[in-house]
Amino acid sequence: MKIAALIPARYASTRLPAKLVQDLGGISVIQRTYLSTLAAGVFDEVWVVTDHKEIERQILDLGGNVYFSKKNHESGSDRIAEALEKVDAHLIVNVQGDEPFQDPKSLQGLVAAFERPKVKMASLMCRISEDEAYNPNAVKVVVDEKMNAIYFSRSPIPFNRERSEDIFYWKHVGVYAYTRELLKEYTSWPKGYLEQIEMLEQLRLVEKGVKIRMVETTHQAIAIDTKEDLDRARNFLKSIL
Repeated sequence: MKIAALIPARYASTRLPAKLVQDLGGISVIQRTYLSTLAAGVFDEVWVVTDHKEIERQILDLGGNVYFSKKNHESGSDRIAEALEKVDAHLIVNVQGDEPFQDPKSLQGLVAAFERPKVKMASLMCRISEDEAYNPNAVKVVVDEKMNAIYFSRSPIPFNRERSEDIFYWKHVGVYAYTRELLKEYTSWPKGYLEQIEMLEQLRLVEKGVKIRMVETTHQAIAIDTKEDLDRARNFLKSIL
């Protein structure tokens, strides 16, 4: 089974303009994401899928693979689906372009979920505190006994009615893996009702009844959305060098 990592890399960003080309230890954020994904040793191919010449140039400078989007896209999944015209792989892993420190163990666990023939899509989750669960920017997920997602929400789910101290929450880590066929089908569907309310693209699949196998990780990814996130990533990089 050929496995490809596709990294959607849109240049425009609201809270931190041009965040993917910001310096992070001598190279850009997107270059570091590409290199850490490649270094994980999980993928047969790694591609960056972008809409901007500067991002394309930076990845080509590393000798990397780039697909330049021909269309405007609302989501990263839509962007990488277009690239399937050039990428020949059975399993596609959507790696977030603004998460420069990819964890090999997490990616290995994600891909291993597809050893079960019925799994068509998988994603990652980690445990978080109740305080973090009340942050709408941290997307929560609840799962069934087989670790398939029941629902994703920006609200704290499940609701701790009895104020039990034993309850814990799962935070969704936005790395997705799909079979090629499911990715193509999924991105052809219109936005769902729940997706439009919560602004979470994975709810489109939940509404269609697609099983999303969730895989636990202890890795807390650093996603760069703000200047504060970028400073945190720079400090983290200094601590491991």
